[in-house]
Amino acid sequence: MRLIKILFFISLAVLFINFTSNQNNKPTVFMVGDSTVKNGKGDGAGGLWGWGDYIGQFLDTTKVNIENHALGGTSSRTFQDKGLWTVVLNKLKKGDYVLIQFGHNDDGAINDSLRARGTIKGIGNETQEIDNILTKKHEIVHSYGWYIQKIIQEAKSKGAIPIVCSPIPRNDWKNGKVPRNNTSYGLWAKQIAEKEKVTFIDLNDKMAIEMEKLGETKITGTYFYKRDHTHTSAKGAVLAASVIINELKISKNSLKKYILENHKIVFPPKKKVFLIGDSTMANNDNPDAVGWGVVFSTYCDTTRIEVINKARGGRSTRTFDYEGLWNEVKNELQPGNFILIQFGHNDAGAVDKEKLRGSLKGNGDETQQVIRPDGTKEIVHTFGWYLEKFIREAKEKGAIPIVLSQTPRNEWPNDKAERRTETYNKWSQDVANKEGAYYIDLNQIMALKYEALGKEKVKTYFPKDHTHTDFEGAKLNALTAAESIKKLKECDLKNFIEL
Repeated sequence: MRLIKILFFISLAVLFINFTSNQNNKPTVFMVGDSTVKNGKGDGAGGLWGWGDYIGQFLDTTKVNIENHALGGTSSRTFQDKGLWTVVLNKLKKGDYVLIQFGHNDDGAINDSLRARGTIKGIGNETQEIDNILTKKHEIVHSYGWYIQKIIQEAKSKGAIPIVCSPIPRNDWKNGKVPRNNTSYGLWAKQIAEKEKVTFIDLNDKMAIEMEKLGETKITGTYFYKRDHTHTSAKGAVLAASVIINELKISKNSLKKYILENHKIVFPPKKKVFLIGDSTMANNDNPDAVGWGVVFSTYCDTTRIEVINKARGGRSTRTFDYEGLWNEVKNELQPGNFILIQFGHNDAGAVDKEKLRGSLKGNGDETQQVIRPDGTKEIVHTFGWYLEKFIREAKEKGAIPIVLSQTPRNEWPNDKAERRTETYNKWSQDVANKEGAYYIDLNQIMALKYEALGKEKVKTYFPKDHTHTDFEGAKLNALTAAESIKKLKECDLKNFIEL
């Protein structure tokens, strides 16, 4: 028995050594560059990704290793000055690959107290001697081409295979075209690659061509963000990576033999925001009664978050619960999801007559037994009781509830837009405060907007009745909800709002 155990552990040790040896013998694809190659820690913070985060999904990682050493904010100069290139150089072995892309930050100031990362333009041997204000060190600054050439030559000295890329294009458009950098950093990168006889990929031009095929409207907000013309979303990063892969396929570079024939791109999972409420939020399939939840996604970064509108016309807190609609939503909730809750319009209905949708007024624990038409008994609770249930059960699932007061009706008591300050607004806020949920007084905010617009203008938003708005009215409600979420200081949903 003892001999069997010894042989077993020897076998495990041999397998481990073989596995480690195979890992070490595999070539590694190293990436060096700026934030367009790896943004932040490469975890998609803020929804920003570099192409280096996705290029590995196009390659056979059973045969090559992937290491993305790019760092946001660096230029060809500061990547080396900070010792980041030395880290890669010390790891390089014969047969490894180095993908190189710099340029976005090389255009900065050569010497200042903020970043001091600029390089001399061009590929010449001219230098500038400085006392670096930022680092407090004496430094000799070289040209962009000099720094790129240094990386190439040192990589080659270790037997590695450099591949130079021009910087990805910025999301700037002129007359339907994306400006190229083929007279500056793109050109200089190409000239150095040709001088050193290494593979050059004109990522700037080839990606710009693909962007132009898709068009500015589709690119902005999907592949790049409206707030940022330099950094890509996950889809933009994949687009850049796919361009590099396609160019490698038609090159003579040996890295192309590791490209997968049938790659599968896995995007990061999106966060979800659920909407529950009545017809003022729901999709009612009626142009004269458009719920603001239909338009809400317009103001969200839908590359990172999915808006799921579960609001249903004619429902109160009571009927949304009684009909099982709440359970359907609750069963879909995952930790980190958001849920917007807005009720009140139908809760004021009769408790035991007609539509059987009214809830008891207030936030108390009182109940009323109702006999339904089929003879079954229903215990009806207060408006606040149902809200509290939704909030608590959402939080139990790890979701983040945000309570909104109901939208105002087109009613003008005393020449003021309708408010429910002492009833549903107050009860909603009291429950939200009690349960530690976020609260937005949409009723009050919208009432103020209506008063600023005036009765006649507001009337155009309500073609059907005094409760439901058309698309323009829904858009105003949705925008106001988004603006209000953006102001919630500690709520992460604000980071997904794009106004």
